[in-house]
Amino acid sequence: MNSPMIHALDVHKRFAAVEVLRGVSLDVGKGEVLAIIGPSGSGKSTFLRCLNHLETIDRGHIDIEGETLVGADEKGHCRYVADAGLRRICRRMGMVFQHFNLFPHLTVLENIVEAPLTVKGLRRQEVLPKADALLRKVGLLDKRDSYPARLSGGQKQRVAIARALAMEPDIMLFDEPTSALDPELTGEVLRTIRELAEERMTMLVVTHEMAFAREVASRVVFMDGGEIVEARPAKELFAAPEHPRTRAFLENML
Repeated sequence: MNSPMIHALDVHKRFAAVEVLRGVSLDVGKGEVLAIIGPSGSGKSTFLRCLNHLETIDRGHIDIEGETLVGADEKGHCRYVADAGLRRICRRMGMVFQHFNLFPHLTVLENIVEAPLTVKGLRRQEVLPKADALLRKVGLLDKRDSYPARLSGGQKQRVAIARALAMEPDIMLFDEPTSALDPELTGEVLRTIRELAEERMTMLVVTHEMAFAREVASRVVFMDGGEIVEARPAKELFAAPEHPRTRAFLENML
């Protein structure tokens, strides 16, 4: 069997006295679309941020595409790989945030080419055709010279997706990508993510959009209280959740 794209084992994370992740273990296979659902404060976003080192874990083990990002030393303390390895492994993951995080002083095009030019050191003439292709993919080629302030929330989020894809990641992480959007703008962002799913991009999506999770995800993880309560194929979990906490959550959401 091929090693999973993401292998997380017994991941613990606390902020001061609050234990936010309490032994989370999860494998994600190549081409899988995993939706992470659960109430606010259940640790969903923190887990995502731990996968690409935006947060450091206190205990546990994380492999990305078969390479160890963080593990335990002989004394049981968490040890991350050296900086060069850390950057190389984390570069395999693209992240899309709740609040877009676009550079306001750069045009849409410049937002997309910035990282390939500065992080990967690519030449502008090889990056520009790829940037245009990505803007075409998300339906925003006509906005390439606009500044973020001139875009709707849905357009900003689609630019953010194109920007993440410009680094050619193997895995995409989405942290509640529609929660800052008006309902009518949510659909255009979810449509873009759905198209990536059809292309077999490996994705983890933290979301409150239950219909999207049911239709697009191959598997759904329900988190509560810093733990994975239930993880099953999407259709099974929505049709007949096994755990009472999952049932109660879905009854409130659907």
